[in-house]
Order: sequence, then structure tokens, then C-alpha cells
Amino acid sequence: MPPRYSYWTILAGGLPTSFRAAERDELLPTLRRLQVKHPDAVMKWFQRGKLWESPDAAREEFQKANAPRGRDWRPGGEHRDPRAAFKRNKQKRNQSRRHERFARKHGPEGKDTMSKGHRRDKPEGAPRPHGRRPAPRLASREGRRR
Repeated sequence: MPPRYSYWTILAGGLPTSFRAAERDELLPTLRRLQVKHPDAVMKWFQRGKLWESPDAAREEFQKANAPRGRDWRPGGEHRDPRAAFKRNKQKRNQSRRHERFARKHGPEGKDTMSKGHRRDKPEGAPRPHGRRPAPRLASREGRRR
């Protein structure tokens, strides 16, 4: 008996019979005998739950189904990214913010209005902090040992 998932079978009256074989030649004499009483009897290849004209037809269909997919392929109907519109809107919004920040920093002419080390929001004579911040105090070893 051939494997259950792929074999030649005889169909009589559109219905499958119990005649199955791995090789087509094994079923030809049986098919000829059945065609005497059932002229519509045919032999088909069964594989992956479907009937095919030949194993080659099944193989071609399987290879078509396993063709490599493109970058934009997604499971489902439209095969596109459902979030793409939101991503585009966010990119546009971010781009406009960058242009506004650039215009504020460099002025409408595009030249740098902020000199090095000075900020606009501070008056010209405001004192600048000197020195570093004090280092954070570490707990002593005696305090940790309790």
C-alpha cells in the first residue's frame, strides 16, 4: 500500500474508489476493466488533500505557492503595513518640527544667531556658573555593615 498522502487513485462516477497505487502502471489494468462498465472512470493523482492530473501538476502548484515573497508582503488581504499611514504622518510632523527648530536657532536668513557659549534667553551680563558640581557623597563602610 502506498503512503496515505500521495498516490494514484481511480475515480468512477466522480467518486473515489478504493483502488490506489504508488505507480500509475499498477492501476492501468484495473482502470481498463472499470471503464467497460463506467466509461467516465479516470485516474488522478492525490496529494496534499487535492486531486491532480499528475504528480508534476501538484509539484508545479506547490512550487508556485512557495515562491519568495517581497519585502512588503504581509499575511492577510491587502499585503501592506496597516500602520504605514501613521508612520508617514509622524515623519512629516517630526520634519516640520525640525524645520521650526532650525529656523528659531538660525533665524529666517539661515545664519547662526546664537554665538558660542551664549543663549538667547539669558541677558548679556548674566553670570555663568563656575566649577563643577559637588561629587555625590558615598556612604561610609561602617554605615553599611550593620
